[in-house]
Amino acid sequence: MRSRLPWQARLLARRLEGSIRERLPRLEGSPPAHFEGEALSYRLEGETLEVCLHRGPCNEIGTTTLEELEQLAALLRAGAGGARAMILHSTEPKGFCAGADLRELQAGLGLHRERGSSRWVAAGQVRGFIDRIHAVFDTIDMAPITTIAALHGFCFGGGFELALCCDLRIADKSTRFAFPELRLGLVPGFGGIPRLARDLGNGVVRDLLLTGRSLSAKRAHEVGLISQLVGRGESLRVARLVAEQAARFDPRTTAAAKRFAKPLPREALEREKDLFIELMASPVVEAALRKFVESDDLRPYLP
Repeated sequence: MRSRLPWQARLLARRLEGSIRERLPRLEGSPPAHFEGEALSYRLEGETLEVCLHRGPCNEIGTTTLEELEQLAALLRAGAGGARAMILHSTEPKGFCAGADLRELQAGLGLHRERGSSRWVAAGQVRGFIDRIHAVFDTIDMAPITTIAALHGFCFGGGFELALCCDLRIADKSTRFAFPELRLGLVPGFGGIPRLARDLGNGVVRDLLLTGRSLSAKRAHEVGLISQLVGRGESLRVARLVAEQAARFDPRTTAAAKRFAKPLPREALEREKDLFIELMASPVVEAALRKFVESDDLRPYLP
């Protein structure tokens, strides 16, 4: 029986489950410290590696973004091109990142439904994507250089989890943080719960997770989620000044201090992945994703 899904949706679904992986060309030697992709670009500016997210509407993380983040992770593992600091920022006016690409995820589940696969099979296929995103986020988290997120606007779900990988977060007054995953029948799946608990404690995690409410930049600064609160449009400028300051220190000392002050919560990260996949098999998830994709709400990311 011919599939009723358009070919683009079928391709995205197959890439999501890992049956197709469009790898970037293999490079001999160290990866170059400059890259221009569909979802992100990066370039070494002095001693700072600047990473720019630029995929509309709000840098949703799907297979394309993941593949390009894997390119960045390879560079970090190879020494970051000699960089002493890294800045992550966005040029999308809506914000830093609104989270996972839910339309791509819904397409993947739809393909499995057409094949007659069980929900457990479909959830298991998503595990490959989750394992890959965790590998990238762990690399950013543990990079032996100072990493800084320059934030504005939406910083939700997977975007919030990406920001939590950074050592420092500088946010302008427009920034809002949220874990809206419970509205989809899920928990954050990119490592957000253990990383936020590491930084702030479980009380803040429960508040954001169980209510789905968003946190303003002002409140985020009060609880210690962000290191600096700045005026609108100022986060990147200030992040560059902070990166310049961080680059003055001996790199071995910075790496040692970071390993001590920021241990990776490996066991909790593995448990989060297992819980996410377990919840993916729920019929609640499929119905919630369909509702999201079909929504014409101007702010569909909010509960």
